[in-house]
Amino acid sequence: MSAADAPPRTRPVSLRFLRSELRVIFGRRRNLAGLGVLALVPILIAVAVKVSSPGGDRGGPDFIASITGNGIFVALAALTIELVVFLPLAVAAISADAVAGEANIGTLRYLLTVPVERTRLLAVKYLAVVIFTFVATLTVAGVGVIIGLALFGGGDMTLLSGTRIPMAAALGRVLLTVLYLTAGFAALGAIGLFVSTLTEQPIAATIAIVILNVMSFTLDSIQQLSWLHPWLFTHWWTAFGDLYRDPIVWDSIFRGLLVAAGYALVFWLAAWARFSNKDITS
Repeated sequence: MSAADAPPRTRPVSLRFLRSELRVIFGRRRNLAGLGVLALVPILIAVAVKVSSPGGDRGGPDFIASITGNGIFVALAALTIELVVFLPLAVAAISADAVAGEANIGTLRYLLTVPVERTRLLAVKYLAVVIFTFVATLTVAGVGVIIGLALFGGGDMTLLSGTRIPMAAALGRVLLTVLYLTAGFAALGAIGLFVSTLTEQPIAATIAIVILNVMSFTLDSIQQLSWLHPWLFTHWWTAFGDLYRDPIVWDSIFRGLLVAAGYALVFWLAAWARFSNKDITS
Protein backbone atom coordinates (compact mmCIF):
# COMPACT_ATOMS: atom_id res chain seq x y z
CA MET A 1 0.00 0.00 0.00
CA SER A 2 1.40 3.37 -0.98
CA ALA A 3 1.42 6.41 1.23
CA ALA A 4 -1.32 7.90 -0.91
CA ASP A 5 -3.55 4.87 -0.33
CA ALA A 6 -3.05 4.81 3.44
CA PRO A 7 -6.10 5.80 5.51
CA PRO A 8 -5.90 9.33 6.86
CA ARG A 9 -4.69 9.59 10.44
CA THR A 10 -7.02 11.15 12.94
CA ARG A 11 -5.52 14.37 14.24
CA PRO A 12 -5.81 15.40 17.87
CA VAL A 13 -8.31 18.17 17.23
CA SER A 14 -9.96 18.33 20.65
CA LEU A 15 -7.71 21.09 22.01
CA ARG A 16 -8.01 23.05 18.78
CA PHE A 17 -11.78 22.83 18.94
CA LEU A 18 -11.77 23.75 22.62
CA ARG A 19 -9.68 26.85 21.98
CA SER A 20 -11.94 27.78 19.08
CA GLU A 21 -15.06 27.22 21.16
CA LEU A 22 -13.72 29.33 24.03
CA ARG A 23 -12.77 32.12 21.64
CA VAL A 24 -16.32 32.13 20.32
CA ILE A 25 -17.88 32.13 23.78
CA PHE A 26 -15.66 34.80 25.32
CA GLY A 27 -15.42 36.80 22.13
CA ARG A 28 -19.13 37.55 21.83
CA ARG A 29 -20.16 40.90 23.20
CA ARG A 30 -23.41 39.59 24.65
CA ASN A 31 -21.52 37.00 26.72
CA LEU A 32 -19.07 39.62 27.97
CA ALA A 33 -22.01 41.90 28.77
CA GLY A 34 -23.58 39.03 30.69
CA LEU A 35 -20.42 38.61 32.75
CA GLY A 36 -20.53 42.33 33.40
CA VAL A 37 -24.06 42.06 34.75
CA LEU A 38 -23.02 39.18 36.98
CA ALA A 39 -20.12 41.26 38.31
CA LEU A 40 -22.41 44.21 38.98
CA VAL A 41 -24.51 42.37 41.57
CA PRO A 42 -21.82 42.06 44.28
CA ILE A 43 -20.92 45.72 43.73
CA LEU A 44 -24.54 46.75 44.27
CA ILE A 45 -24.79 44.58 47.38
CA ALA A 46 -21.61 46.05 48.89
CA VAL A 47 -22.63 49.64 48.16
CA ALA A 48 -26.16 49.07 49.49
CA VAL A 49 -24.85 47.65 52.76
CA LYS A 50 -22.25 50.41 53.04
CA VAL A 51 -24.76 53.24 52.72
CA SER A 52 -27.51 51.60 54.78
CA SER A 53 -28.23 52.61 58.35
CA PRO A 54 -25.94 50.70 60.77
CA GLY A 55 -28.81 50.15 63.15
CA GLY A 56 -31.33 49.17 60.52
CA ASP A 57 -32.76 45.71 60.08
CA ARG A 58 -31.45 44.54 56.73
CA GLY A 59 -32.98 41.09 56.88
CA GLY A 60 -32.06 38.74 54.08
CA PRO A 61 -29.51 35.93 54.22
CA ASP A 62 -27.11 35.60 57.13
CA PHE A 63 -24.24 36.28 54.74
CA ILE A 64 -25.55 39.81 54.13
CA ALA A 65 -25.82 40.45 57.86
CA SER A 66 -22.16 39.43 58.24
CA ILE A 67 -20.77 41.70 55.51
CA THR A 68 -19.88 44.60 57.81
CA GLY A 69 -17.73 42.27 59.90
CA ASN A 70 -15.74 40.93 56.96
CA GLY A 71 -15.89 42.01 53.31
CA ILE A 72 -15.41 38.44 52.06
CA PHE A 73 -19.07 37.83 52.90
CA VAL A 74 -20.00 40.10 49.96
CA ALA A 75 -18.91 37.29 47.62
CA LEU A 76 -21.02 34.73 49.49
CA ALA A 77 -24.07 36.98 49.59
CA ALA A 78 -23.75 37.65 45.85
CA LEU A 79 -23.44 33.94 45.05
CA THR A 80 -26.49 33.18 47.22
CA ILE A 81 -28.57 35.75 45.35
CA GLU A 82 -27.31 34.98 41.86
CA LEU A 83 -27.57 31.19 42.01
CA VAL A 84 -31.37 31.46 41.76
CA VAL A 85 -31.67 33.35 38.46
CA PHE A 86 -28.63 35.19 37.12
CA LEU A 87 -26.02 32.42 37.07
CA PRO A 88 -28.47 29.75 35.81
CA LEU A 89 -29.57 32.16 33.07
CA ALA A 90 -25.96 32.63 31.98
CA VAL A 91 -25.39 28.87 31.90
CA ALA A 92 -28.67 28.37 30.04
CA ALA A 93 -27.73 30.89 27.36
CA ILE A 94 -24.31 29.36 26.74
CA SER A 95 -25.42 25.72 26.76
CA ALA A 96 -28.44 26.45 24.57
CA ASP A 97 -26.17 28.08 22.03
CA ALA A 98 -23.75 25.14 21.94
CA VAL A 99 -25.58 23.13 19.27
CA ALA A 100 -28.76 25.05 18.47
CA GLY A 101 -26.80 28.26 17.90
CA GLU A 102 -24.47 26.55 15.42
CA ALA A 103 -27.44 25.02 13.61
CA ASN A 104 -29.28 28.34 13.55
CA ILE A 105 -26.47 30.23 11.81
CA GLY A 106 -25.61 27.32 9.54
CA THR A 107 -22.12 26.48 10.86
CA LEU A 108 -22.87 23.12 12.49
CA ARG A 109 -22.76 21.23 9.22
CA TYR A 110 -19.45 22.91 8.37
CA LEU A 111 -17.96 21.88 11.71
CA LEU A 112 -18.81 18.25 11.02
CA THR A 113 -16.96 18.28 7.68
CA VAL A 114 -13.61 18.32 9.50
CA PRO A 115 -12.18 14.97 10.68
CA VAL A 116 -13.68 14.94 14.16
CA GLU A 117 -16.18 12.56 15.68
CA ARG A 118 -19.51 13.92 16.84
CA THR A 119 -18.83 12.48 20.28
CA ARG A 120 -15.59 14.43 20.58
CA LEU A 121 -17.23 17.59 19.28
CA LEU A 122 -20.06 17.28 21.82
CA ALA A 123 -17.57 16.61 24.63
CA VAL A 124 -15.58 19.72 23.70
CA LYS A 125 -18.70 21.86 23.63
CA TYR A 126 -19.75 20.61 27.06
CA LEU A 127 -16.27 21.23 28.45
CA ALA A 128 -16.43 24.79 27.09
CA VAL A 129 -19.79 25.26 28.84
CA VAL A 130 -18.29 24.04 32.14
CA ILE A 131 -15.29 26.37 31.75
CA PHE A 132 -17.60 29.32 31.14
CA THR A 133 -19.63 28.29 34.19
CA PHE A 134 -16.47 28.32 36.31
CA VAL A 135 -15.40 31.71 34.95
CA ALA A 136 -18.86 33.19 35.57
CA THR A 137 -19.01 31.90 39.14
CA LEU A 138 -15.44 32.97 39.82
CA THR A 139 -16.23 36.42 38.43
CA VAL A 140 -19.05 36.91 40.93
CA ALA A 141 -16.96 35.65 43.84
CA GLY A 142 -13.82 37.52 42.79
CA VAL A 143 -15.55 40.86 42.33
CA GLY A 144 -17.38 40.29 45.61
CA VAL A 145 -14.14 39.67 47.47
CA ILE A 146 -12.40 42.71 45.94
CA ILE A 147 -15.22 45.19 46.52
CA GLY A 148 -15.93 43.70 49.95
CA LEU A 149 -12.36 44.02 51.14
CA ALA A 150 -12.17 47.54 49.71
CA LEU A 151 -15.28 48.76 51.55
CA PHE A 152 -15.32 46.65 54.72
CA GLY A 153 -11.83 45.22 55.17
CA GLY A 154 -10.87 41.64 55.82
CA GLY A 155 -9.03 39.84 58.57
CA ASP A 156 -10.15 36.68 60.31
CA MET A 157 -13.54 35.34 59.25
CA THR A 158 -16.18 34.34 61.80
CA LEU A 159 -17.82 31.18 60.50
CA LEU A 160 -21.48 30.28 60.84
CA SER A 161 -20.51 27.99 63.72
CA GLY A 162 -18.98 30.93 65.60
CA THR A 163 -15.31 30.00 65.28
CA ARG A 164 -12.76 32.19 63.49
CA ILE A 165 -10.34 31.26 60.71
CA PRO A 166 -7.50 33.25 59.08
CA MET A 167 -8.21 35.26 55.96
CA ALA A 168 -6.16 32.92 53.76
CA ALA A 169 -8.24 29.95 54.90
CA ALA A 170 -11.43 31.96 54.30
CA LEU A 171 -10.37 32.71 50.72
CA GLY A 172 -9.65 29.00 50.27
CA ARG A 173 -13.22 28.21 51.30
CA VAL A 174 -14.52 30.80 48.84
CA LEU A 175 -12.62 28.97 46.11
CA LEU A 176 -14.13 25.67 47.26
CA THR A 177 -17.53 27.34 47.03
CA VAL A 178 -16.83 28.40 43.43
CA LEU A 179 -15.79 24.85 42.52
CA TYR A 180 -18.83 23.34 44.23
CA LEU A 181 -21.29 25.67 42.52
CA THR A 182 -19.53 25.09 39.21
CA ALA A 183 -20.25 21.38 39.62
CA GLY A 184 -23.89 22.15 40.35
CA PHE A 185 -24.24 24.47 37.37
CA ALA A 186 -22.45 21.90 35.19
CA ALA A 187 -25.47 19.65 35.72
CA LEU A 188 -27.69 22.43 34.39
CA GLY A 189 -25.25 22.84 31.51
CA ALA A 190 -25.66 19.16 30.59
CA ILE A 191 -29.44 19.58 30.63
CA GLY A 192 -29.02 22.66 28.45
CA LEU A 193 -26.77 20.78 26.02
CA PHE A 194 -29.42 18.09 25.62
CA VAL A 195 -32.15 20.66 25.04
CA SER A 196 -29.86 22.36 22.52
CA THR A 197 -29.76 19.19 20.43
CA LEU A 198 -33.56 19.15 20.18
CA THR A 199 -33.99 22.46 18.34
CA GLU A 200 -32.29 24.89 15.98
CA GLN A 201 -33.56 27.93 17.90
CA PRO A 202 -31.17 28.90 20.73
CA ILE A 203 -33.62 31.38 22.23
CA ALA A 204 -36.28 28.68 22.53
CA ALA A 205 -33.71 26.36 24.10
CA THR A 206 -32.66 29.05 26.59
CA ILE A 207 -36.27 29.66 27.61
CA ALA A 208 -36.85 25.93 28.06
CA ILE A 209 -33.75 25.56 30.26
CA VAL A 210 -34.71 28.54 32.41
CA ILE A 211 -38.22 27.11 32.83
CA LEU A 212 -36.74 23.78 33.96
CA ASN A 213 -34.53 25.61 36.45
CA VAL A 214 -37.46 27.64 37.85
CA MET A 215 -39.59 24.50 37.98
CA SER A 216 -36.93 22.72 40.03
CA PHE A 217 -36.77 25.60 42.52
CA THR A 218 -40.57 25.68 42.67
CA LEU A 219 -40.86 21.96 43.37
CA ASP A 220 -38.16 22.31 46.00
CA SER A 221 -40.29 24.86 47.85
CA ILE A 222 -43.37 22.59 48.09
CA GLN A 223 -43.20 20.84 51.44
CA GLN A 224 -45.57 18.07 50.34
CA LEU A 225 -42.93 16.98 47.82
CA SER A 226 -40.14 16.64 50.37
CA TRP A 227 -39.47 13.08 49.16
CA LEU A 228 -38.54 14.54 45.76
CA HIS A 229 -36.34 17.38 47.00
CA PRO A 230 -33.05 15.42 47.35
CA TRP A 231 -33.31 14.38 43.69
CA LEU A 232 -33.77 17.89 42.27
CA PHE A 233 -30.66 19.28 40.62
CA THR A 234 -31.08 22.67 42.35
CA HIS A 235 -31.74 21.31 45.84
CA TRP A 236 -28.12 21.05 46.95
CA TRP A 237 -26.83 24.30 45.48
CA THR A 238 -27.23 26.19 48.76
CA ALA A 239 -25.40 23.45 50.64
CA PHE A 240 -22.20 25.45 50.10
CA GLY A 241 -23.07 27.15 53.39
CA ASP A 242 -21.77 24.02 55.13
CA LEU A 243 -18.29 24.97 53.94
CA TYR A 244 -18.44 27.83 56.46
CA ARG A 245 -18.80 25.68 59.54
CA ASP A 246 -16.08 24.30 61.77
CA PRO A 247 -15.53 21.53 61.05
CA ILE A 248 -16.88 21.54 57.50
CA VAL A 249 -20.05 19.46 57.17
CA TRP A 250 -19.27 17.33 54.13
CA ASP A 251 -22.44 15.19 53.98
CA SER A 252 -24.59 17.63 52.01
CA ILE A 253 -21.62 18.69 49.88
CA PHE A 254 -20.91 15.10 48.81
CA ARG A 255 -24.59 14.42 48.13
CA GLY A 256 -24.80 17.57 46.06
CA LEU A 257 -21.77 16.51 44.03
CA LEU A 258 -23.24 13.04 43.46
CA VAL A 259 -26.57 14.45 42.28
CA ALA A 260 -24.79 16.93 40.00
CA ALA A 261 -22.61 14.17 38.55
CA GLY A 262 -25.66 11.98 37.98
CA TYR A 263 -27.54 14.70 36.11
CA ALA A 264 -24.44 15.63 34.10
CA LEU A 265 -23.84 12.03 33.05
CA VAL A 266 -27.45 11.19 32.20
CA PHE A 267 -28.15 14.33 30.19
CA TRP A 268 -24.78 14.35 28.44
CA LEU A 269 -25.46 10.78 27.33
CA ALA A 270 -28.96 11.83 26.25
CA ALA A 271 -27.43 14.68 24.26
CA TRP A 272 -24.93 12.26 22.73
CA ALA A 273 -27.68 9.80 21.78
CA ARG A 274 -29.65 12.58 20.13
CA PHE A 275 -26.71 14.31 18.44
CA SER A 276 -24.95 11.19 17.19
CA ASN A 277 -27.98 10.21 15.11
CA LYS A 278 -29.21 13.70 14.27
CA ASP A 279 -29.64 14.60 10.62
CA ILE A 280 -27.65 17.83 10.24
CA THR A 281 -29.30 19.97 7.59
CA SER A 282 -27.86 23.37 8.48
